[in-house]
Amino acid sequence: WRGTAGLADDIRYYGRWMREQAYKRIGHLYPKARLSDGTEATVIAWLWTRTVPCPNPACAVPMPLMKTFQLSKKNQYWVKPVVERGARVSIEFVVQNHSEGVPQSGIVSRNRAICIACGTAMKLDYVREQARAGNMGEQMTAIVAKGDRQRLFLSPTDEHIKAAVDAKPNWRPQNRLPERALGFTVQAYGYTEWQQLFTERQLTTLTTFSDIFTELNSLLTEHGADEDYANAVCTYLAFAIGREADMCSSFDRWQNSGDFVTGVFGLPVISMIWDFAESNPFSNSTGNWMAHIEWVARVVARLPANTNPGQAYQANAATLRGGESDFLGESGPVIVTDPPYYDNIGYADLSDFFYVWLRPLLRDIYPELCASILAPKQEEMIAAPRFENSKERFEELMGQTLKMIRRNCSDAFPSSIFYAYKQQQEEREGRTSTGWETMLSAVVSAGFEIISTWPMRTEMSTRQRALGFGALASSVVLVCRPRAADAPMATRRQFLDELAEELPTALDHLTREGHIAPTDLAQAAIGPGMQIYSRYSRVETISGKPFTIRDALAAINQAIANYDEQQEGEFDLESRFCLAWFQQYGYRPGLYGAAELLAQAKNVVIETLEDHDRLLTAPGDKVQLLPLDEYSPKREIPKRTMTTWEGCFRMAYHLGREDGEGIKGAAQVARSMRTNLDSVERLARILYNHYDRADDPANAVIFNNLVTSWNDILTAMHEPAQLTLPVNS
Repeated sequence: WRGTAGLADDIRYYGRWMREQAYKRIGHLYPKARLSDGTEATVIAWLWTRTVPCPNPACAVPMPLMKTFQLSKKNQYWVKPVVERGARVSIEFVVQNHSEGVPQSGIVSRNRAICIACGTAMKLDYVREQARAGNMGEQMTAIVAKGDRQRLFLSPTDEHIKAAVDAKPNWRPQNRLPERALGFTVQAYGYTEWQQLFTERQLTTLTTFSDIFTELNSLLTEHGADEDYANAVCTYLAFAIGREADMCSSFDRWQNSGDFVTGVFGLPVISMIWDFAESNPFSNSTGNWMAHIEWVARVVARLPANTNPGQAYQANAATLRGGESDFLGESGPVIVTDPPYYDNIGYADLSDFFYVWLRPLLRDIYPELCASILAPKQEEMIAAPRFENSKERFEELMGQTLKMIRRNCSDAFPSSIFYAYKQQQEEREGRTSTGWETMLSAVVSAGFEIISTWPMRTEMSTRQRALGFGALASSVVLVCRPRAADAPMATRRQFLDELAEELPTALDHLTREGHIAPTDLAQAAIGPGMQIYSRYSRVETISGKPFTIRDALAAINQAIANYDEQQEGEFDLESRFCLAWFQQYGYRPGLYGAAELLAQAKNVVIETLEDHDRLLTAPGDKVQLLPLDEYSPKREIPKRTMTTWEGCFRMAYHLGREDGEGIKGAAQVARSMRTNLDSVERLARILYNHYDRADDPANAVIFNNLVTSWNDILTAMHEPAQLTLPVNS
C-alpha cells in the first residue's frame, strides 16, 4: 500500500462488516416501500411532524405542527392533511403532486400555531407547555424512496409506522443537556437529556452500531493487527458513529429544495424544528452508513505519510500550563490559530452531542481524553452564560492569550490568526461591543502589527447557514508581526487620511481581483484598515483622547460605503437613475413628479425607461421599478444595448429562481450585453449591501451569489455555443 491507502481500505472493510452485522440485527426496522405496481423500492427517508393535543376540548386531536406541506420543490410534490371525523377526530396524510392542487401554507409561525382539524389558534407558549408536560408526539407524514433517477414520494403506511414505533434500544445515553448554553433552545420544549434528541428507532440504530463496535478490537487482533493499528482503525470507525449520530436524529431536516436530508449541525445550534427527517442508514442515499465510512476513509487516504515525525501537545492557551517546555522550542513556534468567536458558538456544550456516544467507545483507548462524564468546560474561552461576567472574562483571557503569543512567537515567521466572525453591533452600557472589536483590541494591545490580510474561502456554500442567509463564506487571516518598540504615534486625522488613500486600492484588489463575496467584504476590509491603525503605537484625537478600535472600525465601514458610492460612476445613466430610485423606494410606487426631478438630474427620460428599456412602469401619477420576477427568461433579450441594471437583474433571476438556467443562463445574458460587464458585478455588490442593511437575507443572498459566481459566468460566456444540427446533415 502507498502511504495511508491501506489504513483507509481497512476502514472501508471493517465499516462494511459493521453494516452487515447491524443489518442482520435491525434491518427489519427499515422496511422497503411497496409501490403501486407491486415492486419494492429502498426508502431514503421517513418524514415526520411533531404534535401536541389541540386545546379545543371538542377536538383534542394530536395536532400536527407543520411548518411546510411542500415535500419537493424540484418535483412539485406535497402532502395533504385529511381530517377523519368519526367517533374520534384523527388526521392522516396523503402525498399529492402538482396536478392535484397546491399545498396550503404551514400552520406554525414564529408566534403561533393553528389546528388543522378545527382551526383553533394558539400561542407557542401553549405548545411549549404541552411539550414540557410530556404531551409532544410524532406523526409520520411521508415516505421518500429511491426511484429510477428520481425521488419517489409516498403516503405513510401502517407497516412503516409500526416498524418505527416497535424499535426498542437496549441502552441509551443518560447524560443531561445543559440548563442554559449558547446555541440551545430545545430545553424550553422539555428536552433535558441527550437521548430525547433521537427517536426510538434512531437510538436502536446508534446503540446497535456501538455494540458492534465493542467487538471490533478482538476481530482486528484475530486478523493480525497489533494493538496500535487496531486502536487506529477503531478510532476512525468511532468517528463514523459520530457522523451517524448527526444524520440520525429527530433534529435532522428535509431540504425540499434539493430533496435530501441535512444533519443536526447545518448550523452550530440545536434549536427546535417541527418537521424532521429520519434517514435510512442501510440505503445508498443521503445519510447512509457507508457514506459516513467513505468520508472518513477518504480523509485518511489523503493524510501525509513518510514525512518528518510530529508530536501533539495540549495546553491552556492563556497560560501555557501543561506543556510549555515541550513545544515552544528554542526559536519560538510559528503560530497559526483560529480563536473562539466571543459568544457565537458554544463549542464544549455542543460537542457533548457527540461525546456521549464516543466516550463509551473510546475511553479504553484514550482514558485521559475520556476521563470526564461530559466534555470539559470550565476553562473554555467563550462568553458563555455559565460564567459570571462572561464577556469581561472572555476579553481578559483573549488578551492574555494574544500577549502569550506575542511573547513566544517566532521572530523569523509571522503569526496568522483566522477569523470569520461577522460584524454585528450590541449595545452594552452605552458602548458598542463586538467580537471583532474584542479580537482586534487584543491583537493591538498585545503589541502586534497587522502586516497583511488574506481572505480565504473556508466554508461550504451548501451548508445550511449559507442557504438563504448572509453567512460568511471566507475566513479572514490576519497576518501579524511584533510591532516595533519605537513605533510612532498618529493623530485621528492622519489615520483617516491614510485610510482614504490606501483602502480604495485594497478594496479594488479584494473585489476586482479577489472577487470577495459582498457578504465577506466588510470583514475582509478590516485587515487593510487595521493594517494602517496597528502600525502606530497609539492613535489619538486632537484633544489627546484615544481613537479606539471601535472608532477605527466605524471609520473603515464608512470608507467602504464611500467606495461603493464611487462605483456608481461606472454605470450608464439609466442604471444610475434606477439605483437612486431603488434606494429610496425599493419596488414601491413613488410620485411621478419626484421621479421626473430625479430623471432630469440623471439626464434620462421616464418614458424611455418605461417603453424602450422596460425597467419601470409609470401609470398615471406613480412610478414603480419592476421587481426581480419581471426579468424571467420568458422576457426576450433585447437587441438594443442592455443597461447594467437590466443585465444584473436578468443574471440574478437565472441564479436565484427555480426556473432560471443558472450559470448557463447568466452567461447568455452576459454575451448579449454591450456595456462594461464588470459594472454588473459592481451593481450586484451595491444591491447586496442594500438588502443586508435592510435585514433581508433572502434577497441579499441572490445578489451575493451573482458575485461569487462571476468567474464561472465569465468562463461559460466564452465557451463555444452548442449547435443543434438537422438529422440529415
